[in-house]
Amino acid sequence: MILCLFLWKFEQDLITIMQDQSDRDEIFSRKVRAGKRTYFFDVKATKGNDYFITITESTKKFEEGNYVKHKIFLYKEDFNKFMEALNETVAHVKSDLLPDYNFEEYLERSEQGTSSEQ
Repeated sequence: MILCLFLWKFEQDLITIMQDQSDRDEIFSRKVRAGKRTYFFDVKATKGNDYFITITESTKKFEEGNYVKHKIFLYKEDFNKFMEALNETVAHVKSDLLPDYNFEEYLERSEQGTSSEQ
């Protein structure tokens, strides 16, 4: 009897989790292939009609045949701070650490179709 109650509760919890996942509708998605990595930028909705962004880095482990994913959840109240810090960090690398590096090289390669994105 106790086992049956436990299994019933487990099943109910699982159903709730699955419903919560389906309630997080994907509103917008953008995929960026970058060599061995792929980045996904997704806008999702909550049950309360609010929105957040997930940024996922996905890397394929060839010897194992599966993907390793790292995910960041970014909430609307953090958008401005996140963008400011990201822009400042990228600008620092470009101007102070690697001022002579041609960052456009990768953009030019992908526009020409010679990128190793596959």
